[in-house]
Amino acid sequence: MIAVIHAGWKGAIKGIISKVISFMINKGCATNDITAAIGPCIAQKNYKVKDDFKKKFLKKNKKNIIFFKKRKNLIYFNLPNYVKSQLKLMKISKIETINIDTFDKKNKFFSARQSLTSNHDDYGRNISLIMIN
Repeated sequence: MIAVIHAGWKGAIKGIISKVISFMINKGCATNDITAAIGPCIAQKNYKVKDDFKKKFLKKNKKNIIFFKKRKNLIYFNLPNYVKSQLKLMKISKIETINIDTFDKKNKFFSARQSLTSNHDDYGRNISLIMIN
């Protein structure tokens, strides 16, 4: 079985990861047979958020404070580590992370946040493929 989850902050905080993993387990998958891959996605150094955003995560769980960093009165969120923590809560141990920051201009990925910051009219699209051999 293969599943692809687009877990931006909204989906992640609403539990999309646990819902999909639970579905897979209910269909017969064993957690030790599941391999998860995270990324490419925006890195914490570029993921500026506002205090109300942070409060949503802290309301969900006070321990979520570890996914936020404050630098020069700005708050930064660590989406990849939040997603990884959600996978670990579901007992998924095989987790690979593709450490490519989609916000960086030098990479080959589109970023809605980068496009809005740069005042572009469109932010392009990314596509992911997955297959079983």
